[in-house]
Amino acid sequence: MARMLDNLGGLGEVIKPGARVGIKPNLTAGSWIDGVIPAPATEMYTTHPAVVQVLAELLIDAGAAKIFIMEGMYDQVTYQRWGYADAAAAVGAELIDLNDPAPYSSFVEFPVGPDFDIYPSFNMNALLNELDLFVSVAKLKCHTSSGVTLAIKNLFGIAPMQLYRLKETHTNRSAFHGDANYETRVPRVILDLNRARPIDLAVIDGIMTVEAAAGPWDDGAAQVKPGVLAAGFDPVATDAVSTAIIGFDPNEKSLSEPFIYCDNHLALAAEAGLGTNNLAEIGVRGPEIEVLRYPFRPAIRGAVDRSPFRRHV
Repeated sequence: MARMLDNLGGLGEVIKPGARVGIKPNLTAGSWIDGVIPAPATEMYTTHPAVVQVLAELLIDAGAAKIFIMEGMYDQVTYQRWGYADAAAAVGAELIDLNDPAPYSSFVEFPVGPDFDIYPSFNMNALLNELDLFVSVAKLKCHTSSGVTLAIKNLFGIAPMQLYRLKETHTNRSAFHGDANYETRVPRVILDLNRARPIDLAVIDGIMTVEAAAGPWDDGAAQVKPGVLAAGFDPVATDAVSTAIIGFDPNEKSLSEPFIYCDNHLALAAEAGLGTNNLAEIGVRGPEIEVLRYPFRPAIRGAVDRSPFRRHV
């Protein structure tokens, strides 16, 4: 990872002495499925704590004074079970549940701006607005509702779950998906979240992950081991390169692979000025995309079940 970040020019330009840094991993779905999957969740569909710990160490070496590891948690035991409590202790980081306003008494409003698509603002933890650097550390995966779920889609988890669900019984941010037109809604909610809390550094954990799915609850999910890490200061470009690594065109038209059921949010983000998804405009430092390419099957609803663990879910 140190070499990868050095290839970007190092962290010195974005980390000032005394910086407060927030790291947002992808810890989707919680620990309810731990007992029936063939490998740890962090080796399949959630960000591995070792990636976050090493990143935190490098950030501290570059001058960061305080590290916050932050996620809107699905349950209260995930940080402990998935190794994040140990990782945080090793670097003196603080674990934050973004479903809770703590350390403050209430959530605050984050305006999206005049160009919002779905939400003019979000109510979220005020700490997100006090960071000197915000890092999205995503897993390299496909997704039925967004085609790919990488650094900018990872921001779904910064919004308090209880404020963004359609029904009290829902265990996800179902209001973001809506009860209709999700194929246009989800990509635009992604844009709104990134306008409200922009990403300063994107890191993609593609060392061990799953293809054809966001997790083992999707038909066809199977563990793969691309052995890839990617990073960039332009999160859209980082997602675009990561999309190309797994065999897809980041500028593919909507309703085509991997964006089978949705608009291409990477293209929408580029059109909105949030970054570029045009590979010709992106300078790749380190191994070329063709060297790293590891084609994935896309996430398909109702796919033939090829997962060794799907039958248990």
